[in-house]
Amino acid sequence: MRKHQQEKIQNLVTTLYEATDEIKRQFSQKNIPTVIELLIECQNMAVHIGEFIESFEGEDTRTVELLTEYHTSLYNIAVEIETINVSFIEQIKEVLMMIEDSIRNELKPCKIEIVFFPYKASMWDSLESVWMAANEDENCDAYVVPIPYRDRDPDGSYGEFHYEGEDLPDYVPVTHYESYDLSIRRPDVAYIHNPYDNHNFITSVDPRFYSYELKKYTDTLVYIPYYSTSGGMSEGQRISSAYYHADYIVTQAEKYRGFFDPTFSEKLLPLGSPKFDRVMRICNNPPEAPAAWKAKMAGKKVYFYNTSISGILSNAELFLKKMQYVFNVFSAHDDVCLLWRPHPLLESSLDSMRPQFKQKYSELKRFFIENDIGIYDETPDIANTIALSDAYIGDSGTSVVSLFGIAGKPIFILNNNIITEPSEDDWRGEMITRGFNMYSDDKWLITRGNKLYYSPDNNFKYQYFCDLSEYAYGDYYLYPMTLGDETFILPKNAQDIIVLYENKISKRIKLKTYMERPGSFAGAVKCGRYIFLIPFFYPAVVRYNTSTGEIKYLDANLDVIIGIKNGERKVGGYCVQNGYLFIASPVDNRVLAIEAESGKEQVLTTGANNSCGCMIINSDGVNLWFMPYSGTDVTCWNPESGEVREYSNYPENLKCKNIISGFECMERPFSRPTFCGDYVYLAPYWSNMYIKLNRVTGESVEWEPPFDAPDNVKNGYYSSWCKGWFITPDNESEKNYNFFSLYDRKLYHVDLETGKHEEINIEFNINELKRNEPGFEKNSEWLQYCCEENAFNSLSDFLEEIITGNAFNKEKQIAAYGEIIANNNGTCGEKVHYYIKEQLTEK
Repeated sequence: MRKHQQEKIQNLVTTLYEATDEIKRQFSQKNIPTVIELLIECQNMAVHIGEFIESFEGEDTRTVELLTEYHTSLYNIAVEIETINVSFIEQIKEVLMMIEDSIRNELKPCKIEIVFFPYKASMWDSLESVWMAANEDENCDAYVVPIPYRDRDPDGSYGEFHYEGEDLPDYVPVTHYESYDLSIRRPDVAYIHNPYDNHNFITSVDPRFYSYELKKYTDTLVYIPYYSTSGGMSEGQRISSAYYHADYIVTQAEKYRGFFDPTFSEKLLPLGSPKFDRVMRICNNPPEAPAAWKAKMAGKKVYFYNTSISGILSNAELFLKKMQYVFNVFSAHDDVCLLWRPHPLLESSLDSMRPQFKQKYSELKRFFIENDIGIYDETPDIANTIALSDAYIGDSGTSVVSLFGIAGKPIFILNNNIITEPSEDDWRGEMITRGFNMYSDDKWLITRGNKLYYSPDNNFKYQYFCDLSEYAYGDYYLYPMTLGDETFILPKNAQDIIVLYENKISKRIKLKTYMERPGSFAGAVKCGRYIFLIPFFYPAVVRYNTSTGEIKYLDANLDVIIGIKNGERKVGGYCVQNGYLFIASPVDNRVLAIEAESGKEQVLTTGANNSCGCMIINSDGVNLWFMPYSGTDVTCWNPESGEVREYSNYPENLKCKNIISGFECMERPFSRPTFCGDYVYLAPYWSNMYIKLNRVTGESVEWEPPFDAPDNVKNGYYSSWCKGWFITPDNESEKNYNFFSLYDRKLYHVDLETGKHEEINIEFNINELKRNEPGFEKNSEWLQYCCEENAFNSLSDFLEEIITGNAFNKEKQIAAYGEIIANNNGTCGEKVHYYIKEQLTEK
């Protein structure tokens, strides 16, 4: 008998007890007709209970025998009701107690019913090893019930219907969803791998199987993520609909607890991922390749090419160009085999969220297949494909990376911006990643790979100094900032400050560890003896006193300086003036003012009509100049007098283009401005021109910079988020400034009055750069071990096995990925099954 069946019987017996009490009350009031009616109802219920038991346990059970005796006793009492006394009540209760004991002892739950509800056959690996453990447990009945789903059309309506029950492995017995009635079966445990319910923009499972519907019919609902991770998790996985209704959420390891909203902390089971169980099992005993693949694979290394949903949604146009580049590179190498496996929901995602790019994608797919460039893999079982592949190429933010990681096969992370082979100086785009700014000390420069370079003569001729992190990538630090005789290396994704003294690392200042993901800080500024760290995901503005070492966390007004606009998290602009740090709102015209010495905070309002939010602030010594996120209205505000003026008169042909997506817009027009006499010079962020604005008259004209200012990013090695910005060093006169051009990584010294300028040469020793290139190495906390595509390690280099830096080390990779996987010996499924089973028995 099932547990819920036993509980139903026990509840019915409880009702009989309650009816007995009512019989006693009515008897004492001499309401004999009512007593007889109640006795008849109890008889009927006893018959119902007996029949219910016999339907599951058959005849001749002691419990049914006692129910029969109970039924007879009630009949006899009804017959003699006029002559008996109230003592018959105790007689009834004694029989009920015997029935209760018999239910507990004879009708013990014998088997646990467990049901698995996969919807995508390609995601079955997230459940399989748990099912295997349950299926082999003689005390369990395990059912696999694949559920249907529909694509979502761009308007959110339901599209094409899918059912993939026939695509599961042959050894998995499948029960059709129409044959499994939840309201009758009421399984003890139900497992799901879709957490979104009706909040998925790409697909939707049948609403009958949304988590809150399943929870109505099961004691224990368990969500196991359909993904695995190489170290990080997206913000979208912090909260999902199913988390609220599931009793347990299986996580890959204890370290991922911090990625989830604290609301769900008690539900988390850090027991690993069944996905790793399966890939290890199959890689240890690889299957035979499909017949159509064998000729293409024969005698060649097979490179698994993964095209992910996140990659194509971030910039579909560029991603499609990257695909073409990959196809072209492989076409030029006859001794390798490209196995292309798109994410199973990639085409549905395009249909729903990027329909304008579906035709181009279909053309590329047709080009790949018709030109026989490689193997197009649409099989449902990714573990088989991994077992047949020799290496991985593709995006980093995908489960497939971690599966290759634990399988011990090389991982080469593609840079989707790169669509050409590297030319001689393209390494400059990657080494000078963040450029120079008004807060940083140009004697020091942090390059790609968390490496610190320095210029002994402070003349922009750099040489290697040290590694700042044990990780080869991860963009851990922002820039160096010097106060007095110490230089401070300020964090971006890290949560510590590195201090240099007398040209060596003297200490690391640990901040409170709040973050288990990248994106801690957006920037840093100095104000007097204080350094302020501007948060992005970190839950406070951090004030560090460089004199005393005191750290203060200011968290009262984060809602002012951080906001969500168009679905994107944004931080407002910031600068210092007259002993205050000012941080603007990214969504309206509020400003957080922090007095540096006291740490006292005030929320002010500029009074400007423009409420589109501020991206960048700069000070002219008296006023603060606000560059907008949206529109072109520039605001000049005096925080002491409250005087405000807005400037919106620009040349008619001013327009903007999002340099990441390529779409025209009217957002983020200007980067950091600078000032010369009556004029404000506005450098373009996404706009198509430089502006010379007369701050007195409000008139503006297009300014032609005297230096060569490119209109486009040089190429994919020069990843850029804007065009460039002015730098105002503290020791410069009013008319002399530096300008950093991000598009081509060039630095200029400019006299704004005369137009005279000179390029400042930024020099490295290329052989030294190559000696410090990591190659295959521990990447970051969010990507354990790999090699990244760059100017020193191109895709062609990888195919030709010419790696600059460390060669691939299988043992080192497996050890690195093993650190982020609980039960990394293939026992996750077993551990999950027995843990859940144990919880059931304790209820």
